[in-house]
Amino acid sequence: MTQCSQEASDNYKGVWDGRIGFGKRAALLVVDFMQGYTTPGSPLFAPGVVEAVTRMPALLAAARQAGVPVIHTNILYQAPDQRDGGIWVKKAPVMRAMVPGNPYAAFCPEVVPREDELVMTKQYASAFFGTSLASTLVAMGVDTLIVTGCSTSGCIRATAVDGLQHGFRVMVVRDCVGDRHPAPHEANLFDIDSKYGDVVSLDETLGYLHHD
Repeated sequence: MTQCSQEASDNYKGVWDGRIGFGKRAALLVVDFMQGYTTPGSPLFAPGVVEAVTRMPALLAAARQAGVPVIHTNILYQAPDQRDGGIWVKKAPVMRAMVPGNPYAAFCPEVVPREDELVMTKQYASAFFGTSLASTLVAMGVDTLIVTGCSTSGCIRATAVDGLQHGFRVMVVRDCVGDRHPAPHEANLFDIDSKYGDVVSLDETLGYLHHD
């Protein structure tokens, strides 16, 4: 641990270090694990996402075996001008590649949704913004959202913040989220763990699912 992170931990201790823990009924959310983040040469390519995807099969298998609902999200815009991306595609034009038929917009092979799993398409960072995710989770009786996907500093953080604000226990699986650079990845995990949810390990999550 660096001196900077030690100072941050000391500064936050006793103020921004509460824990919420897993609740009674969980859902696994798989956020935007699309091939644009894992294909070398893609502008979105992120080594941290490649690593996170490799750890997903064990988590998906455990969730499915435990009967935990699995919900996937992807980002898709209407071609040719991506007007449904609004200001975000102006801020980040790299996202314009996320249109039907572009290989970058396809799910990574390790996390392809099963036919009985929900897929929610979004146009912005949070999995809650402009989607029916919150009402779907409430209808399922879910109180705990296990969050995986990419990127940590973008869609994962935004989803964690909104998840808390919608009344869910947000559990972000450290091993199963990724970013293009370790610095924003770690900084945003620190913020999420401090203020918006619990950052947990894959082993902790598997233990909860197997026990559940």
